[in-house]
Amino acid sequence: MAQWLYRIVPSRPAMVTDPTPEEGRIVGDHFQYLVDLRDRGVLILAGRTQDAGDTFGITIFEADDEASARGVMEADPGVAGGVFLATLHPYRIAVAREALEE
Repeated sequence: MAQWLYRIVPSRPAMVTDPTPEEGRIVGDHFQYLVDLRDRGVLILAGRTQDAGDTFGITIFEADDEASARGVMEADPGVAGGVFLATLHPYRIAVAREALEE
């Protein structure tokens, strides 16, 4: 199975520090979506930068092909809800350490 990465940036930069109630709800749905992908064995890792002025997130996951990968990205509630703008990239992990503890 191929690896893919999608990069997200807030569609409204101030959302990072001052989300509207609707944005907050959608971000919560986004987080749950990532947890569900992890639990299904699709997600490899996800996270975001911590600098509020230039934040972005990445999601690295597995999918059979580009159409399937695009479907995973577009089904993300943050992307579908317009809170995040996303770009999809083919990806391959070259070096990794053992899984991080939660």
